Amino acid sequence: MPLLKIIKTQGENFVIVCDKELLGKTFRSRKMKLEVKERFYSGEEASVNECLSAIKGATIANLVGSIVQHAVKEGIIGDGSVFHFQKVQHAQLVKM
Repeated sequence: MPLLKIIKTQGENFVIVCDKELLGKTFRSRKMKLEVKERFYSGEEASVNECLSAIKGATIANLVGSIVQHAVKEGIIGDGSVFHFQKVQHAQLVKM
């Protein structure tokens, strides 16, 4: 199950979703790296549907792992907005 963290602050609804097994790991793509730090990405276990619902209500979202493809299938994230770090997918969302 993915990990879900929701932070509500100053009118923003910040949603962070990450696959549990990715915590603490670092992934690279060319000159970029993705550090999946526990203090940032650690959250509560949630179902994919709970995560997608939270992402739909987010003003800002940071997604790492399998949830990215679910968000693409739901039309929340465009396929062209997905970064690949080795085999790990990463996407960010900002609603204006």
